[in-house]
Amino acid sequence: MLVLAVVFGTASNSFANSANGFTKLFPSIFSAITIILCMYLLSQAMKYLPVGITYATFAGICIVATSFVGIIKFDQIPNMITMIGLALIIAGVLLVNLFGTDGV
Repeated sequence: MLVLAVVFGTASNSFANSANGFTKLFPSIFSAITIILCMYLLSQAMKYLPVGITYATFAGICIVATSFVGIIKFDQIPNMITMIGLALIIAGVLLVNLFGTDGV
């Protein structure tokens, strides 16, 4: 469920960008639908996983995935500092999941 939440969250971000400030009808509608599905799936994942770890994982992976969509779909090439930041986000997600506790 968490993986699907990331997929829908990333899709929602992509549609939001295409919606041009929510001035384009269909990308706006798709963004709304995918964010609702994303939040539903995220809430389902939180039934089984600690909220802090769940959200940290979701947010981190969604940021990195959205960045890749920006590269592929929108030709938004990140600079070196951005790439380092994304690598640190990935490292943070790994640390949280490998060594995090239920108390997060």
